[in-house]
Amino acid sequence: MWQVWLILAGIFLIIEIISVGFLVFWFSIGALIAMVASLFIKSIVAQATIFVISSAILLFVTRPFVSKITQKDEVVKTNVYSIEGKVAKVVVDVDPIEGKGQIKVDGETWSAKSYNDTVIPKDTEVLIEKVDGVKAIVKPLN
Repeated sequence: MWQVWLILAGIFLIIEIISVGFLVFWFSIGALIAMVASLFIKSIVAQATIFVISSAILLFVTRPFVSKITQKDEVVKTNVYSIEGKVAKVVVDVDPIEGKGQIKVDGETWSAKSYNDTVIPKDTEVLIEKVDGVKAIVKPLN
């Protein structure tokens, strides 16, 4: 019976490699423990019980540690979305009626629109709320 447990361990390992969720791995280890037990215990029910219990224990005991180690890093905004949340300075009045407005942030000049359709005069510091197409949506800091 040890060959069956070894084959099951291999199958679980292959599934883990395909899924990369680090969940099925513990069933592979549980199958290896059941394989060792099968060398001493002839009862298939006892072997299956050992497999289920050892897999469950490994899963529940190690899952918090694995979750902590494999935490997802914070998403880093790149390209145009990297300016969201930054402070900029108005270099051309932001006027929603005329559709004009420019800001300067990180040495770059961007077209801008007012967040609440108000006029924002030149030299005002603004917060970039979001980017809509090629225009930064801004609101005054005060």
